[in-house]
Amino acid sequence: MSVIESIHADHGATFDERCGRQVVSHYGRPDRAHHAVRNGVGLLEAAVGVVVVSGDDRLEYVDNVISNRIPAEDGQGCYALLLDPQGRVELELYVYNAGERLLLFTPPGEAESLAESWAEKVFIQDVEIAAASDEYAIFRICGPQATEKIASVLNGAASPDQQLSFVRGRMADVGVTVFRTDAPVGEESYEVICDVEDAELVYDTLLTQGMNAAPFGYRTWDSLCLEAGTPQFETELSGQIPNVLGLRHGVDFEKGCFVGQEVVSRVENRGQPSRRLIGLTLEDTDETGESALPTAGATVFDGDKTVGEVTRAGESPLLEQTIAFALVEYDLDADTLSVRVDGEECPATQASLPFVEGSERSARLPSYT
Repeated sequence: MSVIESIHADHGATFDERCGRQVVSHYGRPDRAHHAVRNGVGLLEAAVGVVVVSGDDRLEYVDNVISNRIPAEDGQGCYALLLDPQGRVELELYVYNAGERLLLFTPPGEAESLAESWAEKVFIQDVEIAAASDEYAIFRICGPQATEKIASVLNGAASPDQQLSFVRGRMADVGVTVFRTDAPVGEESYEVICDVEDAELVYDTLLTQGMNAAPFGYRTWDSLCLEAGTPQFETELSGQIPNVLGLRHGVDFEKGCFVGQEVVSRVENRGQPSRRLIGLTLEDTDETGESALPTAGATVFDGDKTVGEVTRAGESPLLEQTIAFALVEYDLDADTLSVRVDGEECPATQASLPFVEGSERSARLPSYT
């Protein structure tokens, strides 16, 4: 649950459930918040799981499991995946080298099971693994003025200038760590982590000190990520082979063995996967100008032929139309398609990703060789 729920309630928040955790859905006008982030800077309390790995063998232990290489330098991180033996995504992770320990950020609700599973597999290695989600608060600062915002409130360090790097400093005279993210909303983006007991003070500082930030919730977060062309764990990644998603950001193809590596390498060496992730825009369906909103799993057609399915759809506040992700046949050669919505065929057009260009590009944009 939110660590500062009463503060959000005072700002008029409506709450929702996400992976077993209560989060802010919106503050009453999610589209307005969406524009505020795209034009300036916004603030979100993030629902994130945290796992801490320590011990002399921590780097070797984690590096042998994940799909990417952990940087050897303190203050650097990577985006990585946990795969099953068939090469399918079981979990996404952000792994940061924090000196004497590794910090792992997981989707909400996944940290405890991951820590327990890994701890059971430690035998003679010097490794300690613990879930620590309840010890920290994490806030996201996003928008074309996010760097300016962080600089206006961070003391003792400069804003990190490389994606997936971090610095340690102070805000409102309490210790914080500031991570530069891989821009999942297509804008300059940071995560500020602090101890739970300092959460209210840090949130107020980020909201009101220096340059003001607009508070936003997960309904806006989802629409921002969709516009930015960022596949998400719950809707696109889970159960898929990373090659299908063009998720080269999360795999080191030159790395040695990890679980699922044989399948991923075989698909890579073959030159193409069986499917790929594309963007779609859907046409208005009635005289009111309302667009169709397909559900996950809605069938995509090329003429009478079934060629794929929608993974996620939503209204784009900037484009003012319905946009969607779809997994389709890799060699599909058609720009004009249709999607089945409530039993009707809705015209759709293949769109280049991202749907909206922001101040940065998401590192998770699908990329195929």
